[in-house]
Amino acid sequence: MCECIMQTNQSTLDQLISQYCPNGVEFIELSEIATISWAWVDKKFIDWEKKVILLNYMDVYRHHYLNLDIPKMQVTANSNKIQQCNVLKGDIFITPSSEVKNEIWFSGVAMEDMPWIVYSYHIMRIRLNKYNLIQSMFINYLFRSNSLQNQINKQAKGLTRFWLTKTQWEKISIPIPPLPVQEKIVKILDTFTELEAELEAELEARKSQYEYYRDSLLSFEDEEVVNIFSLKEIIDFKNGAGHEKDIDENGKYIVVNSKFISTEGAVKKFSNKQHCPVLKDDILMVMSDLPNGKALAKCFYVETNDKYTLNQRICSLSIKNKKQVKSKFLFYVLNRNSQLLRYDNKVDQTNLRKDDILNIKIPIPYKNWQPDLKKQQEIIDILDKFDALVNDLSIGLPAELQARRQQYEYYREKLLTFKELKK
Repeated sequence: MCECIMQTNQSTLDQLISQYCPNGVEFIELSEIATISWAWVDKKFIDWEKKVILLNYMDVYRHHYLNLDIPKMQVTANSNKIQQCNVLKGDIFITPSSEVKNEIWFSGVAMEDMPWIVYSYHIMRIRLNKYNLIQSMFINYLFRSNSLQNQINKQAKGLTRFWLTKTQWEKISIPIPPLPVQEKIVKILDTFTELEAELEAELEARKSQYEYYRDSLLSFEDEEVVNIFSLKEIIDFKNGAGHEKDIDENGKYIVVNSKFISTEGAVKKFSNKQHCPVLKDDILMVMSDLPNGKALAKCFYVETNDKYTLNQRICSLSIKNKKQVKSKFLFYVLNRNSQLLRYDNKVDQTNLRKDDILNIKIPIPYKNWQPDLKKQQEIIDILDKFDALVNDLSIGLPAELQARRQQYEYYREKLLTFKELKK
């Protein structure tokens, strides 16, 4: 169905290109049509300043289109900063730096004026000199294209965090076809993103169902005997170390940091040094996260003997006695455990202490006065199947969503590749 729609749209687009730009498209530097602002508001709360809502890095990272419902973090700012860092309809926001080189170009466009919302550090605002929402939406798609990504990556600097200077951003070259062509391309790509959003919403609903079932299964309300242990009675604790000076794209060790865990291993950094080895069946936990973040206390289960090394603020939990508790069972218990989230102060970065983690309570089913390993394995098997239904990219809805994303990326590159007009 999407292919048929695309063929029809492509035919219309080809007609528009033949009509408006048959000899090619003009490429211009970003600074010729827009003003780039690097001013920002800090994540702080000062009594005598005005309360505002902060548009932050993850808001832009996760959303292609930005509206009033997305920013949630409350901070304060003075009147000058509020005016200087305001958010207006058509503003494009990008992530100009990142720990991962190919993520410094993520962008989102404001689809409405956002009074009392300001933008934070690690975000840059691009405001067209002449307001045009269609053009903002078109440029927003350009920032996600491979051609622009390659141009940006070639100029990126850094070791532990990659970035471009303000001047480099201003000199980024972008194609600007006539407005009717831009509008048609935006409509086509919006169709793909809307279909993807529908699948993502359905997948999120299934994840919520899975989490509800998982929580019910791990509540042990129907169990005859459940013994409660402190985590320190069950595991050996090991903390990571910094890798800031050792990051190497060709390194042989995968650096486990909060982004690696929160993306379930999808986003990787590498190092040639292994400060903190990781073993099969270890459970890795995030000890530090931003306010209201989704990574705090999130866990990752080490399935294989791949060569990992832990970054600072990531801890490793290893089972002391495998006759008492299975590692995968403990992983499922910890990954739904909310005991550690009470330390999130909602204002600044939360750093869990070792004792905070070791003192949480863990339920373990028992039978005949012994740990019930059979029951633990039954729970593991059930939750593994549910987990596959919402996370395995080779089956079901995740596979369909993955296919849709690949299809979108293919057509995005096709639509956003232009012949340059010779002057």
